[in-house]
Amino acid sequence: MTIKFNNFTSSCTPLFIDNVDTDQIIPARYLTATDKKGFGEHLFMDLRFKDDGKTRKSDFPLNNPKYRKAEILLAHENFGCGSSREHAPWALLGYGFKAVVAISFADIFRNNSLKNGLMMIELPREVVNQMHKDVEKNSSEQGSVDLGKQTFTWKGVAHSFPINGFVKKCLLEGLDDIGYTLSFAKAIEAYEKQHKTNI
Repeated sequence: MTIKFNNFTSSCTPLFIDNVDTDQIIPARYLTATDKKGFGEHLFMDLRFKDDGKTRKSDFPLNNPKYRKAEILLAHENFGCGSSREHAPWALLGYGFKAVVAISFADIFRNNSLKNGLMMIELPREVVNQMHKDVEKNSSEQGSVDLGKQTFTWKGVAHSFPINGFVKKCLLEGLDDIGYTLSFAKAIEAYEKQHKTNI
């Protein structure tokens, strides 16, 4: 059983970088636990801090106070490429993000994220580029995610985004793969009883 996804509205943290890989999202040296907790503090560690690991890079968006409350990460192209690791979405969720908006995502990263309840919103290049320009001008601009309608609304315009039907159902009902199977428990039990009767 996982937490049900709830529609929400939030400002965005812009990350105008292509090909952000999972080692940039959460460096391999922090993959020392299998628990989901504690990874948020290491999100984008090598991008956020200088070599000493303590001094923040002032030009990195996550270090900018005006983006501190954002629950949407506005990325760019091929986000989440590189090696497969569930720790990447764990880190993003742990930091406080509920969704990532991008032109495209690496497939494995997308699947790992959705299974962990992190919404992946893929939009056309021109829309994402305009969003970056809008956020640069006004950091308080907000986007709204409606999973049921599969729309992301920005400045009054609702943009449709793709999502697998099975994944959508699981997110809306708070089900993981096991939970989805168990939702058919009564039907399975009835089938088994009928099968035994016919033997």
